[in-house]
Amino acid sequence: MLVADSPVRPRDHAESAAADHLVAEAYVVEPFLRDIEPLALHVRNSICLAAASSCDEADGQNQYDNWSVSHVCYTIANMLFVSTPFRNAGEQGYSSPMAAIDQLVEDVERSYAETQERMSDPAVYNDHREAADVGRRLKELEGPYKLAQEWRAVREDLDAAQGDGDLRELVPELEERLARLEEELKVALVEVDPADSKDVLVEIRQGVGGDEAALWAADLYRMLTRYAERRGFKTEVLATSPNEAGIKEVVFSVKGEGAYSVFKWEGGTHRVQRVPQTESQGRIHTSTATVAVMPEAEEVEVDMDPNELKIDVYRSTGPGGQSVNTTDSAVRITHLPTGIVVAMQDEKSQLQNKQKALRVLRARLLEAELRRQREELDAARRSQIGSGERSEKIRTYNFPESRITDHRVKLTVHRFEGALDGALDEFTEALAAEERRQALETAATT
Repeated sequence: MLVADSPVRPRDHAESAAADHLVAEAYVVEPFLRDIEPLALHVRNSICLAAASSCDEADGQNQYDNWSVSHVCYTIANMLFVSTPFRNAGEQGYSSPMAAIDQLVEDVERSYAETQERMSDPAVYNDHREAADVGRRLKELEGPYKLAQEWRAVREDLDAAQGDGDLRELVPELEERLARLEEELKVALVEVDPADSKDVLVEIRQGVGGDEAALWAADLYRMLTRYAERRGFKTEVLATSPNEAGIKEVVFSVKGEGAYSVFKWEGGTHRVQRVPQTESQGRIHTSTATVAVMPEAEEVEVDMDPNELKIDVYRSTGPGGQSVNTTDSAVRITHLPTGIVVAMQDEKSQLQNKQKALRVLRARLLEAELRRQREELDAARRSQIGSGERSEKIRTYNFPESRITDHRVKLTVHRFEGALDGALDEFTEALAAEERRQALETAATT
């Protein structure tokens, strides 16, 4: 559909400054008119008819004044129609949705090429921190770049099919595939947590409930390590504090590409409702255990001044073993600026305990910094999905009803034994989908 022509301006009058000012203001408000396409055509036509009528009835100086007003009416009316998301691709001066996706694909290809070029720059290569950042960025772009290349190939096939009578029957299928690739590309370009690709450290602690809480902590440890095995990740126990009933505290690492993107949803308070093994009257008890999930920091990511560390050594405590209560192999490190304390005594060697303690300390410092950034930049989204704080109840496991409910996305499943054996993919996928949905909403409004 053609854009309506503006009224013919009287030849004996110069364009007024007032009209210029109004037209300029009309362009300022144009972005706010983009989402009203269903009414745009009707409003435009109504304004144009009124404007034309005002010009026909005017003469002399009044004609000049009415021309200024009607010119502004036509400008605004045309913007109401052609600035909407569904504007006609043939209208001069405005890009079509296809042109927009073309530009998006070009931007992805350009960013990927520029990042590859930076990666080969000796200055970047010699800076370990910058090289790590550029390497992560290149990995983030690999997915969108492959989608962009696939989109180009399908687009070429579609153009060929549309121009060949023998291939026209393929057009609907190619159009559907092209649209799907466009959506996948948009989702792939949504800003993601930069820590998603990292390995993680997981801390599980017994919460409220005494011995039953310690048993529950041990069950959670088994569940999460089984989940890691199912996902092809490797686990390593860094520290454990068992008690007579179960586990008071355990710290373990999960290694594998994207481990944090999977395990970050497990951070928080896990509540269990069941009859404890020690309960003789069959009463249901409610107990909790807390899970903290931290992206494991690389040495180049966290600056730790040795002068800000207080390192104490002492004799190991606990049951049995040749090194217990005989050598000063246990290590306690305090980060003075933050007050974070990490103690490690599982290894026989003081040096090994110190290395493990520093590893956990780096992860805690990185997690604290990432949490601060999320609180500043992403408070709205975090409040909707859940922050992963240890004090927040994220999931309830009800044994009598064989029910597990994730309170963040209101998802309830009854495949109880499977979940406790590490089949948690359904929860992970639901939470990740909700994060993507909210990220798309945020991107659409910024």
